[in-house]
Amino acid sequence: MTVLVTGSRGRVASTLLGLLADAGVKARAASKNPADLSPPAGVDTVRCDLADPATFDAALDGVDAVFLYAEATHAGAFADRARAAGVEHVTLLSSSSVLAPDAEVNAIAASHLAAERALSATADTGAFEATHLRPGAFAANALQWAWALRAGRPPALPYPHAYGDPIHERDVAEAAFAVLTEPRLRGSSYVLTGPESLDFTEQLAILAEVTGRPAPYTVPTPEEWKESVTDFMPETYADALLSYWASHDGRPTPLTGTVEELTGHPPRTFATWAADHAAAFHP
Repeated sequence: MTVLVTGSRGRVASTLLGLLADAGVKARAASKNPADLSPPAGVDTVRCDLADPATFDAALDGVDAVFLYAEATHAGAFADRARAAGVEHVTLLSSSSVLAPDAEVNAIAASHLAAERALSATADTGAFEATHLRPGAFAANALQWAWALRAGRPPALPYPHAYGDPIHERDVAEAAFAVLTEPRLRGSSYVLTGPESLDFTEQLAILAEVTGRPAPYTVPTPEEWKESVTDFMPETYADALLSYWASHDGRPTPLTGTVEELTGHPPRTFATWAADHAAAFHP
């Protein structure tokens, strides 16, 4: 079996490449800029820009399975080219946000939902099997606070008591490895969560304990926060985040046992993630 891993510069994909290599599964690392990749020894690289369908055929040549990032723009074209290439299975890294009531209009959820639908439309013809991985909040989202904490500046949290289900990127990669290598797991949708529902203040407290550095925060109004991110975040995405945080304010996130079902072990805690990435929070 040959597995094409798209978005190979990403944390999940790069970890998945290592898991596949360690298991002796042939993998092909794909990226818009393959020259920037440093895959495990013996893993070939290929250009695959999910925003450029002209790159799809060469990347898919000889591929049996795909780990696909949810780039919705040309997801239908990718599915069509995967079918033409004889791909048997595509695992999509989606998001649990597709299950939200506003998924159709939420800028973040809508792109994942569109990618899922495009993939499923082709899979439903019998062309290949499609598996959707739907993680919730990545623990790595806490890296957005790293610069401020290193500089001794408190991060701005418009909803400090908004809950999430932070999941370690390695757990997502191990879940992807499981569904890619175990045929019996194919063809389903899996909601992946971490082992704890934590609000932002609890996550910062864990970071402070693990790193030995203070982790204070400020509480701007939603409008003040939105104004502060206008230079680097589209308004639709800022609105989507504020909507998500507001809907989870003071409301613990439901957890699943799916990571353990797929990988055979409980998901890693946020404290484990913080210890693994402690250097990012030190000057």
